[in-house]
Amino acid sequence: MSPIRAAMPASRQRPFAAIVWGGLFAGVFDITQAFIGFGLLGATPYRILQHIAGRIFGTRSYQMGWTSAVIGFVLHFTIAFTAATIYYVASRKVPVLIEHAVICGLLYGEVVFLFMYFVVPPLSALGAAQFNIATYITGPMGHTFLVGLPIAISVRHFASPSSFHASP
Repeated sequence: MSPIRAAMPASRQRPFAAIVWGGLFAGVFDITQAFIGFGLLGATPYRILQHIAGRIFGTRSYQMGWTSAVIGFVLHFTIAFTAATIYYVASRKVPVLIEHAVICGLLYGEVVFLFMYFVVPPLSALGAAQFNIATYITGPMGHTFLVGLPIAISVRHFASPSSFHASP
């Protein structure tokens, strides 16, 4: 057990709060960057959410109206909360994820991007992701700062001591 975790009061360990806040911040930041980035290319928030649902329903998603947009919204946040849960669970076994939350969060955001663009799309109903300038901005750059970092900082805040000045 790490010195930081050993010095941590049990009341300070709040996994539910770490996952909820990390997932919520990551989900809000990520969908906002998608609305802005892809919006500059003419996509509407409605169509972006339908596209997310399209990973399950295929092109039929675009004919499903608000139903697919709502499903896309729910899927998006389910993915964000899942990413936060994975980071939290991993941090229980790998203390460096808390001890060096900033660098680990940035790296984790990149891993999430790579998974969501190179593993999920080829397996989905829409097939491989199509890349454009918005993808490069919201993907490798955006996911590091707007997905991985908020998750890591939330996990560190709710699952570690308030002070990192504990002696080893």
